[in-house]
Amino acid sequence: MSDNKEHGLETLSIHTACGPDPSTGARTIPIHQTTAFVFDDAEHGADLFALKKAGFVYSRLTNPTVGALEEKLAALDGGVASTCAASGHAAQLLVLTALMAPGDHVVSSCKLYGGSVNQFAQIFPDMFGWESTTFNPASAEEAKAALTPKTKAIFAESLSNPEGVVADIEGLAKVAYEAGIPLIIDNTMATPYLCKPLDHGAHIVTYSTTKFLSGHGNAMGGAVVDGGKFDWSKHADKYPRLAKPNANYNDMVFCEAFGPAALAIHNHAVGLRDLGMNQQPFNAYLTFIGLETLALRMQKHCENALEIAQHLESHEKIAWVSYAGLSSSEHNVNAHKYMKGQGGAVFTVGMKGGYDACTTMVKELELFSHLANIGDTRSLIIHPASTTHSQLDSEARAKAGAGDDVLRISIGIETTEDLIADLDRVLNMV
Repeated sequence: MSDNKEHGLETLSIHTACGPDPSTGARTIPIHQTTAFVFDDAEHGADLFALKKAGFVYSRLTNPTVGALEEKLAALDGGVASTCAASGHAAQLLVLTALMAPGDHVVSSCKLYGGSVNQFAQIFPDMFGWESTTFNPASAEEAKAALTPKTKAIFAESLSNPEGVVADIEGLAKVAYEAGIPLIIDNTMATPYLCKPLDHGAHIVTYSTTKFLSGHGNAMGGAVVDGGKFDWSKHADKYPRLAKPNANYNDMVFCEAFGPAALAIHNHAVGLRDLGMNQQPFNAYLTFIGLETLALRMQKHCENALEIAQHLESHEKIAWVSYAGLSSSEHNVNAHKYMKGQGGAVFTVGMKGGYDACTTMVKELELFSHLANIGDTRSLIIHPASTTHSQLDSEARAKAGAGDDVLRISIGIETTEDLIADLDRVLNMV
């Protein structure tokens, strides 16, 4: 597809990195299910290993199917390049290993997916020596107050999982700019359909592609999109892996050799090479195909979720509904600013019947699958306190919006009336 025209999200999601296969004429992307690639000659192989030429060496580093997905994701977010990983958690680890060293610090949102909370609070400090301080993502001032001389990044979800808090991306970007550090936004819940964090000042975007981007609950993956706008050379002492000579590549300086795409290239040449969390070609293929219907699916997800959230908000068995798309939501102002006025497909509800009512709901619903995922075409439900956030203590669960009385609901693209009828049937039982 020609690069000299501005195209809409729907066009980009279908046509980017998806021309007919030159050797066979196949119209859809091939699955390059191979471990390695033949070199033209000795010089060609040497140039690839030295990063003097672009190409394919070994599928842990680069693969044509995965590369096509990376090109598409970068285009959808307006980034310069991206790197796919095995999962969303792998993507977070991948980007932070390029930025941080033992003893460094990251300011991370307190409103994150439970596994990410545990990653930042337990695994990163215990295994890598990276400390973190949490803040409310709707408050840039809280993020600023949490900064230390060792802070290397600010991390937040654009739309938090599960509570649906909308981050003040522009405010956080200003704090990051003044501190000389990058702002990393996990855009999994919003997707580029609702929000493009790079347009609001973020420097890096991460995804669990497992969720809405693939959209069908059948492909694991993660991604890091490099916005290409952070000046690594200006902050060389903070980010030596990107802005100082790398002994593995004949003292190459990544930001000098690769300009705006320095982080993306480093993520492949060092991160994937040494940590090995590459995305598999078949998963990349499924996600690539899923992206073609992203706009259609997200539109239906959002329409369904709003109607169902409004219905539940007035139900006598529901204490509260946390959904940014509701006009009554305290996060609705930021939803209009960053999310096209919509709240996505995922929200939480508080059950008046507490823990027991929650367990009855997940057991008795028929159209809602009880499982640990979001972003499927099917509607999903889970009780975070006993599952996704169970590794946290009660105080941390409450802070993350996952108390004992909370259900997380991911609305699919089924007929709305059918979903409401299923919910009402079980609500009448609790």
